[in-house]
Amino acid sequence: MAGCVTRVELSVSCQNLLDRDLGSRSDPLCVLLQEAGDGRWAELDRTERIKNCQNPEFCKKVVVDYYFEKVQRLKFGVYDIDNKSFDLRDDDYLGGIECTLGQVVSSSVLTRPLELKQGKPAGKGTITISAEEIKDTRVVHLDIEAQNLDKKDFLGKSDPFLEFYRQNDAGTWQLVYRSEVIKNNLNPCWRKFSVPLQTFCGGDFNKPIKVQCADHDSDGSHDLIGVFETDLAQLQRAGDGAPVEFECIHPEKKQKKKSYRNSGIVRIKSCKIEAEYSFLDYVMGGCQINFTVGVDFTGSNGDPKSPDSLHYISPDGINEYLAAIWSVGSVVQDYDSDKLFPAFGFGAQVPPSWQVSHEFALNFNPSNPYCQGIQGIVDAYRQVLPQIRLYGPTNFSPIINHVARFAAHSAQQGTAAHYFVLLIITDGEITDLDQTRQAIVSASKLPMSIIIIGVGEADFKAMEFLDGDSGVLKSLAGEPAARDIIQFVPFRQFRNAPREALSQMVLAEVPKQLVSYYKWQGWPPVKLPEVK
Repeated sequence: MAGCVTRVELSVSCQNLLDRDLGSRSDPLCVLLQEAGDGRWAELDRTERIKNCQNPEFCKKVVVDYYFEKVQRLKFGVYDIDNKSFDLRDDDYLGGIECTLGQVVSSSVLTRPLELKQGKPAGKGTITISAEEIKDTRVVHLDIEAQNLDKKDFLGKSDPFLEFYRQNDAGTWQLVYRSEVIKNNLNPCWRKFSVPLQTFCGGDFNKPIKVQCADHDSDGSHDLIGVFETDLAQLQRAGDGAPVEFECIHPEKKQKKKSYRNSGIVRIKSCKIEAEYSFLDYVMGGCQINFTVGVDFTGSNGDPKSPDSLHYISPDGINEYLAAIWSVGSVVQDYDSDKLFPAFGFGAQVPPSWQVSHEFALNFNPSNPYCQGIQGIVDAYRQVLPQIRLYGPTNFSPIINHVARFAAHSAQQGTAAHYFVLLIITDGEITDLDQTRQAIVSASKLPMSIIIIGVGEADFKAMEFLDGDSGVLKSLAGEPAARDIIQFVPFRQFRNAPREALSQMVLAEVPKQLVSYYKWQGWPPVKLPEVK
């Protein structure tokens, strides 16, 4: 695997988008896809959705790993979002472009006409993408409130929100952050927020920053309350109970009225700059990734002796379970120094009592369920298959709770030393959905991630529900997951793809999940990276 040369941050804006909504303007969002081989595209990231806007400047940046030696084909798609589902297939397509990352990087600002399909323009719509290399990993954390803002709404107060712009070398202003809207409040206190230092000011503490406060209108015609200019050096003076205050000035009001003072005061309560650690910082700093496998041995897989069973081992010694173990395990094993991996089965009757077990060791050694390397897991799987009876039900929660116990013990040490990845391979008919939801919500507070690979042709709706991509997963009691720790992939999508395609897809989220956990806990790498 070629080393990633650098990371590139892409800023996206559009002009003159098609109008797909009756009675209002479109609500656009931009999604970025990267070609994953064999004509398939994998989603890398997506921007926020902006309501009622035909000329959106998206605040959320999309980040791409840039490899000089690879042609990285990208597809930017703009959609009008009219529902809460994560799936874009039910949203109106406003156009897109295909290009390579090399084209974006070499032109630094790329503007292209949007197309509905090749050769068919999306009206007069265009998309502009600008690229910037990420060199600085520090992050700016800000806590801001305002007082005595001007009242802009006829029947109520104002609905204020903030926008931060940085001045580019060409003298133009580029949006770097947009706050949430606080309804009906002239003394708002916004949520604390963080922006990468590079995004915020290009690492230049004296680069001009423009802060704009506006009154939000649902039709997109926001009214300016006031504006001020500053820089990070000034903002940094805030903290320890001593805020930095700025007068919010409306330029037209200032010109017209001699007695005009300001349109309110914006107070920076605190401004801190902190290091942001990457996945490699944690791994190179000594974090071990502990890999556990759980294999579904329920009756719905079919009799292993029958060629149509998902557990049938073909003459070339392979089936979808083994292919999934090899594919994911071969990548993860490099991050675990002892190469000892616990492997369990669930949903089978096991000797000698023939009781159904939902977490039996594949090597039949409950006190030492560890297998030597990925080959050891494969050997244990092949040996156990003729010795058990496939049965049911399909309960995930026991094996999730099993790994969670180890993760909880590790978390008590208070260091970024061990992270746990559980791979569950299943034919998808889950029985204990409510208990599994609870187990996942509990595990979301621990240093662990869960990968579920669905084999066979089943309907995987329950798995997709657990993945939480369409919203935050909640337990039966309504407790939300602290973070997203599930990645579900149906194996059938990768049957004819190269082996590495499956591992890339299922493991793509693990680095983000690991970093998000340690960031949430405030734990640095065990060994801090050397400052070059």
